[in-house]
Amino acid sequence: MATGQTHDRATTLLALPFGLLWGPALGLTGIALASGLFLLGGLWLSPDLDTHSRATARWGPLHRLWWPYRRLLRHRSLLSHSPLLGTTGRLAYLLMALVLLRLLLDIGPLATLPLTPLHAWPGLALELWSHQRPLLICGLVALEASSWLHLLQDGDPLPRLPRIIRMLGRTRRRGKGDWFSG
Repeated sequence: MATGQTHDRATTLLALPFGLLWGPALGLTGIALASGLFLLGGLWLSPDLDTHSRATARWGPLHRLWWPYRRLLRHRSLLSHSPLLGTTGRLAYLLMALVLLRLLLDIGPLATLPLTPLHAWPGLALELWSHQRPLLICGLVALEASSWLHLLQDGDPLPRLPRIIRMLGRTRRRGKGDWFSG
């Protein structure tokens, strides 16, 4: 398993080469977006947000935002260290935090700020998807690619199965019955 410093070094070294892969299709905008989100994914949205890590510390005063995430997930769990599922989970967690913040702004002393209403967010997201689909796909792939780099450096891109599934597998190997038959 790689150290935090090793993860950071690899992410930093590979961000521009990864971005350059998008250049022929998306030009300089694609290169900048892919490189930037590869860095963001590896340095701030790392699979290691489920521990006290360098990635967590980078959030500065906002590191407390990740406390519930760390409490809910064990390190290297299926939900934090899985391809696709881990990145999706971290993005969904951030979206929930933004929604909660937006709701708090509606009831607090800042309620008079001219902010986009929460009910308009899905429409804005669909409009963005229809007008900027190639760049959004590029960005999502960059976030996922940085996560894969992390998982591969840890030596295994697939996390441990949940304990209950491992126990069922051991029971079956010991000859105590086929748990698939009824």
